[in-house]
Amino acid sequence: MEDVKGFVGNFDVKIRKKARMVDTTKCTGCGEMKTKKELIRVVRTPEGTVVIDKGGRVNGHGAYIKNDLSVLELAKKKKALARALECEIPESLYEELEAMING
Repeated sequence: MEDVKGFVGNFDVKIRKKARMVDTTKCTGCGEMKTKKELIRVVRTPEGTVVIDKGGRVNGHGAYIKNDLSVLELAKKKKALARALECEIPESLYEELEAMING
């Protein structure tokens, strides 16, 4: 908590500000805790398709992966995304993720 001093009328007032929480999520590939902005969200929709969620709003079961090629290769080798989403991940999705990471 941070203390802030101020004046209200003729009185000296001390106000306490709460520290903001940072929303962290675990990467399914390497297990590191990162903020959601540093991760890519992959979602299994209720229809059973697997898509990349660029906006963070797609309905369904999501898993996060770090924006790094070595972590993507590790997740592919360990089948971490398939295990987290409880379905098979198509090769085209891995190619799309790789293109997204490369820019």
